[in-house]
Amino acid sequence: MTTPVLDVRGLAYAYPDGHQALFGVDLHVHEGERVAMLGPNGAGKTTLVLHLNGILTAGAGAVAVSGLPVVKEHLAEIRRRVGIVFQDPDDQLFLGTVRQDVAFGPANLGVRGAALERRVMDALDRVGMADFVDRPPHHLSFGQRRRVAVATVLAMEPEILVLDEPSSNLDPASRRELADILRSLDVTVLMVTHDLPYALELCPRSVVLSDGAVVADGRTFDVLTDEPLMRAHRLELPWGFDPRTVGSLPA
Repeated sequence: MTTPVLDVRGLAYAYPDGHQALFGVDLHVHEGERVAMLGPNGAGKTTLVLHLNGILTAGAGAVAVSGLPVVKEHLAEIRRRVGIVFQDPDDQLFLGTVRQDVAFGPANLGVRGAALERRVMDALDRVGMADFVDRPPHHLSFGQRRRVAVATVLAMEPEILVLDEPSSNLDPASRRELADILRSLDVTVLMVTHDLPYALELCPRSVVLSDGAVVADGRTFDVLTDEPLMRAHRLELPWGFDPRTVGSLPA
C-alpha cells in the first residue's frame, strides 16, 4: 500500500477550557480519493480539519501529509499542500477583484509575473469563473463566490482539497454546478458535510466522526443504509431520500 496523502494517527486534542474534542482519531486518505466526513454537530469535525494544516496542533498523536509531519517547521509547505475551503466564502475573499484574491496565495509563495497569471487563470478556468477575473467578489452571487473561494485554494496547487459544508446555502443549480466541478478536479478531496445526498453523489467513501472518535469508515452507500449506525449518531437522510433508489457511486 502506498503512503497515504493524509495520515492521521491517534490524534487527541483538548481545548484550553478542558473540553476534549478528539479521542485518538485515525484517518488515512490516499491520493485521488474523495472522502466525506460525516457526523453530528459537536462531533469534532472542525477540530480535526484545523489540525490538517496546523491551525491547531495535536495534544497527542500525529498528522502527516504525503509523509511530511504537520509541525511548526513545515507549516508553510503543509499549508500549500492542504487547501481548506471554508463554509463562508467571505472568509477567503477580501481583496478588490477576483484576480487579486486568487493570486494572493501563490504570490505569497513568491510566484510572479506570467507564472502567477497562469496560476490564476488556470484555477479560475477549473471552476468556470475565468470570465469574472476582474469583477469585485462582493458583486458575485453566493454560489459564484464559493467557486472563486475554491479557485483561491486551487491556485496553490494543493495535494488535498478540504471542503467545509460545500453545498450549504446553494440553490439547486449552483449545487449541481459545484458537484460537476468537484468531480472534474484531479485532487484528493476531503469533504465535511451534513448534506448526505451530496456525500453519496460525490464521495465513494465516508468516515463518520462522533463524540471525537471515528465510529465508521466505509462505502458511503453502506454507511447511509446502516440504519442503526445512522440513528445512533444522529445522522438523518432528507425526507423521501432513499440511497437504495439512487445506488452507490463507483469508486
